[in-house]
Amino acid sequence: MSTKKTLPVSGMSCAACAVNVEKALNASQGVNSASVNFANHTAHVDYDKSTSLEKLRQSVKDAGYDLVIPEKNGENAEDVYEKVRKLQEKSYQSLKGKSIGAILLTLPVIVLSMFIPEQSWTNYVLFAITTPVVLWFGRSFYIHAARQAARFHANMDTLVAVSTGIAYGYSVINTFFPEIIEGTGLEAHVYYEAAAVIISFILLGKLLESRATSKASDAIKGLIALQPDEVVLVDGDSEVIVAVEDVMAGDLLRVKPGGRIAVDGFVEEGESYVEESMLTGEPVPVLKVKGDRVVAGTINQKGTLTYRASEVGSETVLARIVQRVRDAQGSKAPVQRLVDKVAGIFVPVVLILALATFLVWNFSGVDQAITMGMIAAITVLVIACPCALGLATPTAIMAGVGAGARHGILIRDADALERGHRITDVVLDKTGTVTTGKMEVREVLRTSEQMNWSILEAIESLSEHPLADAIVGYVRNQELPSAEKPVIESFEAIIGHGAVATHEGKHYKVGKPSWIISEGVQWNDEAEAWTVIQGENARSVVAFAVDQELLGLFAIADPVKPEAAEAVQRMIRKGITVHLLTGDHISTATAVAREVGIDHVKAEVEPDEKYEYVEALQHSGKHVAMVGDGINDAQALALADVSIAMGSGTDIAMDTARITLMKNDLNGVPDALKLSRHTVNTIRQNLFWAFIYNLIGIPIAAGVLYPYNEFLLSPMIASAAMGLSSVSVVTNSLRLRTVFSSKVKEDGM
Repeated sequence: MSTKKTLPVSGMSCAACAVNVEKALNASQGVNSASVNFANHTAHVDYDKSTSLEKLRQSVKDAGYDLVIPEKNGENAEDVYEKVRKLQEKSYQSLKGKSIGAILLTLPVIVLSMFIPEQSWTNYVLFAITTPVVLWFGRSFYIHAARQAARFHANMDTLVAVSTGIAYGYSVINTFFPEIIEGTGLEAHVYYEAAAVIISFILLGKLLESRATSKASDAIKGLIALQPDEVVLVDGDSEVIVAVEDVMAGDLLRVKPGGRIAVDGFVEEGESYVEESMLTGEPVPVLKVKGDRVVAGTINQKGTLTYRASEVGSETVLARIVQRVRDAQGSKAPVQRLVDKVAGIFVPVVLILALATFLVWNFSGVDQAITMGMIAAITVLVIACPCALGLATPTAIMAGVGAGARHGILIRDADALERGHRITDVVLDKTGTVTTGKMEVREVLRTSEQMNWSILEAIESLSEHPLADAIVGYVRNQELPSAEKPVIESFEAIIGHGAVATHEGKHYKVGKPSWIISEGVQWNDEAEAWTVIQGENARSVVAFAVDQELLGLFAIADPVKPEAAEAVQRMIRKGITVHLLTGDHISTATAVAREVGIDHVKAEVEPDEKYEYVEALQHSGKHVAMVGDGINDAQALALADVSIAMGSGTDIAMDTARITLMKNDLNGVPDALKLSRHTVNTIRQNLFWAFIYNLIGIPIAAGVLYPYNEFLLSPMIASAAMGLSSVSVVTNSLRLRTVFSSKVKEDGM
């Protein structure tokens, strides 16, 4: 039996690092598969019992990084992530200090180098100012590069360390031993400004990148913030405030007005309305009484509730949502596998190109060829940016998954998010997906002034038939004058027909019209015509009679969701073919399809037939999304290219589906497809920019334009471009956070 875990990784500085960690994990004994996400610094590992987290951590350490695992003192996954969050914040503050310090010292270096005529003392001053920039503020580049070199690896730190090391070392030699260079016939120039500016710009770029990347995780931070840190534990007659992590299943807890429910549980005492919009998207609070379920993160309104914990820690609905979002943000889209291969060889290729650049310049015959070649080689090392390449896909996935989570769309993995943009056909289950799944009285025909609502409610309250529940709900919503509840003297359910009851000597019947007629109840033309019309609209008709007199008729149906027609039309306008697939009768299915505008309908199907229907569409070349909410949809959901479960559905449906709509709103389907399309477009834009940047930037840095206009790119400008390339990719990905805002309009979806 295998175990799957998503764990933080520390020490990574670029996409090549992620590739190295992934290789180390996949090479470890007992690991079935491992993938590492550079954008959120996590590793998703599937391993068996022949290994352990400690062994996996050692494998990562051997590669020069660290895998953060729970300590043996009872830390859970959330504790680990909180620890890492604090470390990342500390790292950010350290990076911020280094950036500010480096920039403050680099400014006088630039002034001295560019605006002060070179004198005997200037080189010594430049050395004194530049040295702390390179060897103190930039020391991490050299330390990490050395560690990687010791393992025959290379990453972005290698490029920075080699380029700035050459510029700084060459300048130091020309400051203290100028005769060495001058002895070769060359001028002893110094390039302190290049080393200082490169370090400063790259530190600044990493600072901006760190802050921008952290924003992609705002969705998780927001979800975690929903759970309170402390909760009131009821211990006999006293109340004790304890930490949420100390709560155990079975504990009795209390929440005051305005407080958040700490863990999942069931109400033991009290009544109150609870605001569950974080779970359902519905702003209207829900009344909770004894026996009702409450969920962690929801907000208690005016009353005090005492509830017994049923699920705690990682078992709560909120914790599972957080973990699902975290797993999705850490997963890889198919295109990322190609990018990882490129990133894995990127740095060695750049080192070779830099060496080739230096050699070509040496044989070019131009004046100061060695110096020019060194500058060009340094610029090639600096401008090359594996980070932009490595961040292109994962930051878009993180931002897309986060945007979905905030909008009530929980995406299980990047593969589902990437596949969504190719969907050509959407297959909808009917009950609970297109319809509400709750029978309601849609229309009433009163045929007698003797209609007695209280007796009708009393009779139907004794019935277990779902249509009876609809009638009881309807009567209770009529706000009728309060009256003493009638006593039903006898009640008998007639299976397949209805029910008979006696009250004060009168015989009442509730049931099918055909049965009511067969019992001798008077039936007129109005009742017949009305019943026929309701049947054409796929509504079930229930008749209510006393003795031989018909009192009224009720048309009952599972109503179509208010947003269903709009959602269907949004998909159709985007060229998507929508299908309705149901086990219900053809008349009901046809009526529902007609109401929402679906042309392709298949009714009275078994679960196996749903599977076969999806399979047939796929064999015809279609890319299919299946949307359902029940156990009978599980097979078809598992087969579909993209599977979507409604939030009100069964655990089996939601466990099978790759996307879950927490709001139980059918508009979530076109919204999910829209999110997929925007995310894929963003990935394409990011990859295009990252590849074009390197394809154009590296040749220009090497001096390809020099023979035509004597233009040679400055290492300082190259370092700024390198930092901005990563920031631009992350910033472009963050635009996905507004994909559902009012400012982002798109025809049809």
